[in-house]
Amino acid sequence: MSETPTHDSPPHSPSLPDSIDETKKFRNLSPIPKAIERTLVVALTLLGAAWAVELHLIVGLNIFAEQFFGLIFAIGIGAVFIRVKARRNEPGDRVPWYDWLLFAASVVVGLYVVINYRVILADLGSLSPDRYLLGLVAVVTVLEATRRTLGMPLVWLALIFIAYTLTSHLFPGMLNMPSPRWERVAAYLYLDGNALFGLPMNVTASIIIAFILFGRVLYSVNGDKLLTDFALSAMGRYRGGPAKVAVIASSFFGTISGSAVSNVVMDGPITIPMMKRSGYPAHLAAATEAVASTGGQIMPPVMGIAAFLIAEYLQISYGEVVVAALIPAVLYYIALFVQVDLEAAKHNMSGLPLADLPRMREVGRRGWVFVIPIGVLIWTLVFENWRPGKSAMAAVVLALVVGFTHPDTRPSLRRLWVAIEETGRTILDLIVISAIAGVVIGALQISGLSFNFSLLLIHASHGSVLVLLGLTAIVCIILGMGMPTGVIYVMLALLVAPALEEMGVLPMSAHLFLFYFGMLSMITPPMCIATFAAATIAETPFWKAGWAGVRLGIAAYVVPFAMVFQPGLIFEGSVFDIAVAGIKAAIGVTVMAVGVTGYLHGHLGSVMRLAFLITGLVILLTPFQSIVSGALVFAALVVAAGLYQWDRRTNVAQTVAGE
Repeated sequence: MSETPTHDSPPHSPSLPDSIDETKKFRNLSPIPKAIERTLVVALTLLGAAWAVELHLIVGLNIFAEQFFGLIFAIGIGAVFIRVKARRNEPGDRVPWYDWLLFAASVVVGLYVVINYRVILADLGSLSPDRYLLGLVAVVTVLEATRRTLGMPLVWLALIFIAYTLTSHLFPGMLNMPSPRWERVAAYLYLDGNALFGLPMNVTASIIIAFILFGRVLYSVNGDKLLTDFALSAMGRYRGGPAKVAVIASSFFGTISGSAVSNVVMDGPITIPMMKRSGYPAHLAAATEAVASTGGQIMPPVMGIAAFLIAEYLQISYGEVVVAALIPAVLYYIALFVQVDLEAAKHNMSGLPLADLPRMREVGRRGWVFVIPIGVLIWTLVFENWRPGKSAMAAVVLALVVGFTHPDTRPSLRRLWVAIEETGRTILDLIVISAIAGVVIGALQISGLSFNFSLLLIHASHGSVLVLLGLTAIVCIILGMGMPTGVIYVMLALLVAPALEEMGVLPMSAHLFLFYFGMLSMITPPMCIATFAAATIAETPFWKAGWAGVRLGIAAYVVPFAMVFQPGLIFEGSVFDIAVAGIKAAIGVTVMAVGVTGYLHGHLGSVMRLAFLITGLVILLTPFQSIVSGALVFAALVVAAGLYQWDRRTNVAQTVAGE
């Protein structure tokens, strides 16, 4: 689920650069600090699991959610200052005094809320010194934890919004707003329900911890090997088999992690060398892995953190988000799969030898270890409308139960302990992401910018939904460079979504649009960190892999626009409307994939490629009622071109045979 790499990348993976290799920012702790750090991360996991199953209500402990979030903040941010170096080049063999001080400050900030929240809630508007001074400490610790774990871009983003809040009275026009005192800003960012302990922290503490634990437990019962074996058994024998295995395996890994870079560093060292050995160019192998792994964030049932935020913002069940996201996610992988297949045909690649592939019967015999927990997760989320955290914990229990029934999947106590520890370590970055997102949200809210910015966008677009969508897409990709999808989504959900909804866009379409384009920064140069990680593993030039990734992920740049104008793609409308929209879109992305690949039974010239690309776009983007007037003509052109290519290839083959 996290949007940053996990910290247990495979030992056989090649050396990654500092910006991708997370291990270089961590300390090699001595026994006592290490014991403290392990205690903290284990406590994070256990507390998150207990909250997800509502253990506090079962035992009669009546506490506010904000008190729990304060405890998570104290533990999580405190653990960051013990675990993460202040600078990458420092030795890292001890915890300096100033980090112990920051650890203590984080604990005080969090425990103050835990202990005093009932009093705080009774007099929220009070500006007593303890509130605004601790608020200042809270903001400083969040900014420093963000700098260490996520880098300076997010720090600058938060500082810009805070600076605007304090100086908004100096700005002209619609940006001119009364500036609150710094004491008011500090207390608001710290204690208000729309700030530090608001929605992002709620989602992380109440939901995401449980889902990450589920993914780790699946790994502990060899669920990751099962997924890889299934992909190999299903697709390994066909042309371009290794790349198809990467597509299927990465989409499945996304089902239990929802993280682009995590997927790359987990299965990339397996799939990328396999693709290269089968004949794929290195840059194409890297791009395929990056695009397939990025799709994990949009692939139901377990998507990225932004999907849970959508459910909370729209006040709907997470199951509704899963259903709405299903067709667009399938379209994404259809376009990728078609391109992978055509690239294999273009390079005359064969599949893997059958002797090297696992047998489907054996994979199926072990498959229930994975299928039953995932099935229960989907059922409880979509059909029973359980709270997501509770559904995840039910899946955790079932994964353990079925895992213990077979020797091949039975986890040792050590593996279970490691799963609990690594869940806590993985969640640290997400706690920081949630905290900095809360600070940004708080600044937007107290400054009033979220309201005025929507008005500015509507004026700038001159009332055109398409222009507003285009501006939004560009802003999403630019702001998303090097930043987690969740933070970008949160910010744009406040700044842009109201403008989209004001102009008639369905709320679900608007929020999924922001989700998609926030995610696309992972594969869009110049700061596409998923592609950067894959290119490092493939030992290929980054830019070459980056532009190949844009081509392979072409559907993700177009489908969000189709979602806005064709609600059937998000399961809005009649069964007929949904079916027609889905089938038409599948044809459209397939034709587009042929155009961008430049191959169909033979190499296509530039004119034919352009014809295929335009045809696919028209079929995908034009509402069904308007298709007859123009798109069918393009479709006929595509069919004619395909038949021409087939006929030419057949004639060449017959000529060669005759000779």
